Amino acid sequence: MSEPPALFEAAWAPPDYRVPEAWRDVVRVGTCSWTYPSWAGRVYDPARAYATGEYLADYARCFDTVEVDRWFWSLFPTGVRLPDPDTVREYASSVPEDFRFVVKAPNAVTLTHFYAKQPPRFRHWKNRPNPHWLDASLLERFLDILEPLRSRLGPVILQFEYLARRKMASVEAFCEMLDAFLARVPREVTWALETRNPNFLAPALRQVLAAHGVATVVLDGYHMPRTARVLDRFDPFTADVVVLRLHGPDRRGIERATGRRWDRVVAPRDAGLDAAVELVRRAARRGARVIVDVNNHYEGCAPLTIRRLIDRLRAATPPEPRGATRGGLTGGTGPVDRS
Repeated sequence: MSEPPALFEAAWAPPDYRVPEAWRDVVRVGTCSWTYPSWAGRVYDPARAYATGEYLADYARCFDTVEVDRWFWSLFPTGVRLPDPDTVREYASSVPEDFRFVVKAPNAVTLTHFYAKQPPRFRHWKNRPNPHWLDASLLERFLDILEPLRSRLGPVILQFEYLARRKMASVEAFCEMLDAFLARVPREVTWALETRNPNFLAPALRQVLAAHGVATVVLDGYHMPRTARVLDRFDPFTADVVVLRLHGPDRRGIERATGRRWDRVVAPRDAGLDAAVELVRRAARRGARVIVDVNNHYEGCAPLTIRRLIDRLRAATPPEPRGATRGGLTGGTGPVDRS
């Protein structure tokens, strides 16, 4: 005899993406953006029809950090576009107090020139020098708009492009400009720097970042070497937090393999995840922290990549810190052993 139907269906619950307790003082793990309907059943209730503004609250049930990319795209011939204050307030009200946003600063500050690719009516703007390059006052305006997020704000990423010689004469020239710029930026937030030129992972850059307490972004993808190679040649502990961005080397290939439906792993990167664990282990030894931002383009589904990373962390034992004092996972620039 069959069982009678249940009067009420059990509420859907997401999988457990929590970092193992032994590592929670060392690492936060989240994704790059969050509005992906194909994460239904992974992060979002498959029986629910979400409005655009409703995804973040459910995302925050699974993860305690996310990267905001949308405000990076800010430099246009018609002027600089800064965040909509209503959107900022909506984000702040959608997540708990202990949630952290990793935010990419406007590219209006970090691009030396306007992009070469412009709409036909603005074609005369291509490769024109950017008058806002390294404009600290523009960053102040940006942070003023982000005020509702301040208590939940993690590192703010300054993402610099490849900076070939036609745009930047040398690493030393960049570091000289960067040093003067970082002396002018507001100090009440944690800044993190990403370079997309592997030649810039040099002692001169590390010295400037460490002098200003600016965190290093380790980018696994694009022109940059894999995380394991970065750890062999460059010490990323320039502040008490490191940001690891897992993007992968083949964006178009992943899009072809997935059809832009981000619900399965199509290109496992086991070595990259092993290197991520090694970075977290090194952070634990030095009393520092890591924030890992995973992109769908890394393996095909960021939440499943996070599950694979968490499985590796669960199998690993945290080392004892080497005498450094570890603060909260807020993205601040507290003491860190830089030896």
